[in-house]
Amino acid sequence: MTQNLLKLRVQNLHKTFTLHGRGGIELPVFQDVSFDVASGECVALVGSSGSGKSTLLRSLYANYLPSSGKILINHHGNWVDIASVEARTKLEIRRETIGYVSQFLRVIPRISSIDLVAEVAIAGGSPSEKAMEAAVGLLRRLNLPEHLWNVPPATFSGGEQQRVNIAMGLVRPYSILLLDEPTASLDAVNREAAIELILEAKKQGAAIVVICHDEIARDRLADRLFDVSQFKAAA
Repeated sequence: MTQNLLKLRVQNLHKTFTLHGRGGIELPVFQDVSFDVASGECVALVGSSGSGKSTLLRSLYANYLPSSGKILINHHGNWVDIASVEARTKLEIRRETIGYVSQFLRVIPRISSIDLVAEVAIAGGSPSEKAMEAAVGLLRRLNLPEHLWNVPPATFSGGEQQRVNIAMGLVRPYSILLLDEPTASLDAVNREAAIELILEAKKQGAAIVVICHDEIARDRLADRLFDVSQFKAAA
């Protein structure tokens, strides 16, 4: 694999949680994790419950800091270790290079769904009009009823909130996408709509890391599986 196709490199990553409120008890999660993800490739994290899949995905977004190792992000053609950069650079990488779709929608309560989606594109440099057009297109393709577009999503069903989540993650062309159960809470029709959008992002060159217990979606999306269980740290 040529170097310029790589977008994400994980090197010798270790993670242990320290419970300071419990006398410094250490809970090892995984050790010596290494893998690469290339442009246009989707890697699915698999493994038994508690193997560290979610911890690993959150580490890639720098929500968790690793105990050791590197998470190298190809950010505008330069390799940057998101685990060790200053806060301002980390925010820039998240804004411009890494898109993240979690299982949970965390937003400012009073902002409407369409504004939430459009604001992600605006933050990435898109003009307001184009950002709004992109938001409309995504919400329409994800079958979110139009009467909900101008409503804050706090009271939406789980499936409706997840579609807003997906739209926020895909409204601009990130070169890396981290997806945590993107099709959770979706019925068959909306699952298919979400899969098609993720496949389009992949075709356009996004390097994707996904956790997906939905086997149908995982089989459609993933080029290969990465079993986190084999890196389980000894207690």
